[in-house]
Amino acid sequence: QVQLVESGGGLVQAGGSLRLSCAASGRSFSSYAMAWFCQVPGKEREFVAGIRWSGGSTYYADSVKGRFTISRDNAKNTVYLQMNSLKPEDTAVYYCALTLSRYYSDNYYRSNYELYDHWGQGTQVTVSS
Repeated sequence: QVQLVESGGGLVQAGGSLRLSCAASGRSFSSYAMAWFCQVPGKEREFVAGIRWSGGSTYYADSVKGRFTISRDNAKNTVYLQMNSLKPEDTAVYYCALTLSRYYSDNYYRSNYELYDHWGQGTQVTVSS
């Protein structure tokens, strides 16, 4: 049974940094990709960043390019999201999610939260101005 457990959220001032972690267990992930989504009340989950587990190709939403970095540690089965230069508009619940990586080069596929099979419980990130 696949399990994703997030940690690392919190309250930070604008301009500050946070690092989110997502520990995955339950299977081999070599054929999968992991992503971070964010969600605010009343809105759908939005793609933030993604990474192929095998090969490590990374993808970012335009709004976070140059500020956020997604990475993975294969030995620990953990994916990280380093969030720098945080802005109040980054405030959201952040979720990690898992999907097959076969079509991950397609922007529609990787950005569509409905195509992800497994989700973590979410972690709150609050950025104060």
